[in-house]
Amino acid sequence: MPNSLLFVNGRFYTDNPDGHFAKCMLVVDGFITYIGDDIQHARALAAEKSATVHDLDGKYVLPGFIDGHAHTLLLGQKLQKLDLEHCKNVEDVRSAIHAYAQTHPEIPRIMCSGWMEHMTEGNVTAGMLDDLDPRPIFIDSRDLHSSWCNTPAMKEMEVYSLPDPVGGKIYRDADGVPSGLFSEAACVFLVWPHLAKVASPRDRIEAVRRAIHDMNASGCTGLIDMAMDEISWDALWQLRQEEGGQLPVHVAAHWFIKPTDSTPDDLAQVEKAIELQKKFNQETSPDLWITGIKLMCDGVIDSCTAALLEPYTTGHDSAPVIWSYDALGAVVQKADRAGLQCALHAIGDGAVKLAIDSLSEFGTPGHRHRIEHLELTSPGDGARLAAAGITASVQPAHADPSLLKEWPKLLGKDRCKRAFAYREFLDEGANLAIGSDTPTAPHRTLQNLYVATTRRSLREPENTRTVNPDFALSLSQAVSSATYGSAYSCFAESWTGSLAVSKKANFVVTKMEWDPLSLVQARNTERGDYGNDIRAKKRTRQEDSGPLPRLRWICHYATKATGENSQSKTEDDAAESMSRSSSSAVAKQRALNEMHVRLGGKVEDILAKRIQPKQKVAEGVWR
Repeated sequence: MPNSLLFVNGRFYTDNPDGHFAKCMLVVDGFITYIGDDIQHARALAAEKSATVHDLDGKYVLPGFIDGHAHTLLLGQKLQKLDLEHCKNVEDVRSAIHAYAQTHPEIPRIMCSGWMEHMTEGNVTAGMLDDLDPRPIFIDSRDLHSSWCNTPAMKEMEVYSLPDPVGGKIYRDADGVPSGLFSEAACVFLVWPHLAKVASPRDRIEAVRRAIHDMNASGCTGLIDMAMDEISWDALWQLRQEEGGQLPVHVAAHWFIKPTDSTPDDLAQVEKAIELQKKFNQETSPDLWITGIKLMCDGVIDSCTAALLEPYTTGHDSAPVIWSYDALGAVVQKADRAGLQCALHAIGDGAVKLAIDSLSEFGTPGHRHRIEHLELTSPGDGARLAAAGITASVQPAHADPSLLKEWPKLLGKDRCKRAFAYREFLDEGANLAIGSDTPTAPHRTLQNLYVATTRRSLREPENTRTVNPDFALSLSQAVSSATYGSAYSCFAESWTGSLAVSKKANFVVTKMEWDPLSLVQARNTERGDYGNDIRAKKRTRQEDSGPLPRLRWICHYATKATGENSQSKTEDDAAESMSRSSSSAVAKQRALNEMHVRLGGKVEDILAKRIQPKQKVAEGVWR
């Protein structure tokens, strides 16, 4: 690979407040040494370094995407599971599993994913699967908050004498016998660990290899892995060793803290994360480090396990939060004092309130704690996030209208108007980090940004229904949140997350229009190493088990599915189409972030005396 590369005739995204794109970029030894409009100056610098020149033919160049919320091992495992997302009902599910079992007689277990409760009308039992195949059958729900198993699977897990774990439920029949459904902590702490353990160490290493390769191919140069445990960590670390001591993506990990009935036991888990972070941090292993801890405060709305401030409109009482305020506070306080970042899963408005309250009282703003998902929030939550320095970590794929058809029945139309308030979080000054939550959702970043910017369905692109369009992001806001926002959330913004001098040359080359509606068609992607061939061939199945490519750059080509509107905009048109106000807001937030560092975390107190929160809150539209 050449040590020096000059890229010209491109549109380089720098999040400039006036919407201007730079025209060229010089990379030396993997770092950006020039980015701007003075092509003659850039060529002179390039000549001094004997740089190879690459003409990008007007393509857009974005910072490498950083998936703000992912599950690496689970993604790698899902890539080899039977996908049931196309199923409409129980018979579809049964037929798909039966056909798969017939064509895969050699595998010891039937592993499936993508089941959703509406397919089975909320009623599942082991008996619905037992006649399909004598082997254990494990089915993940699409959101990974439930597992559906047949009788052989339950026997293999030896669950018949187990009590419900804290924060979870083993569903049982009238006689108290497990019936085949495991939700929340019962899924996370019984089913997942069992499946991880029965897989061989080599299987797990190959699973994370597949996951990283797949995310790398989609344009991700970094990710934040949520719910890290010993098994996942060992697989990633072993892969790192096999790759010569460096992964092709950088991975910041949050260690999962299991809820117990004992505060000392809770704190012992935090202590383990503290010790791991001392050993594995950005200085000792900058491509794979422990950045914090992860806790689950509630479940999900679709299964009525999300904690709400008011009952579900179906008559279900709001699910209780998984952690009490005192227990959560003890964990947050210990982690915060040790410099660990806390990531709290909170989907319902009740859980969001608990999370903000806890991080505000027991956390330190400069430690950049975060809340995951925030799918249903209250007016004023955005301002509270900003005041406490909490990152709003969101996953636009979950806001796809095709997945929310039951929400008006579960929440009522008024509460639905508060769903997925991304723009509000950003407008109030909170850092926004965009991720995918893969494998619960697709991890193709540009497609997820389509949902974030249009509030329309990626799964059903012909459907023009939108969800709360007032909360939609501009394209520049979305790109910045999927790059700089995620980097900032894990203290990596000094070396990645944006295209700037002295930062690593992690970027994505994209053939696209600067128009949110064009993102739905950004399906065909190719990776390339500019040191060899700009259009690298796809890896074969055999190659997937070999060493991962050492790519410093990702080429991401978004191609049109039809010939309509295929004429690219000029650079001036593209710049004009960007949101000036939104870009200014991002730039302003970055300035506040830098002030925060220089003032030792006191900027919130200073600003609170001078700036009053906005009074008007966008209600959005659900149609």
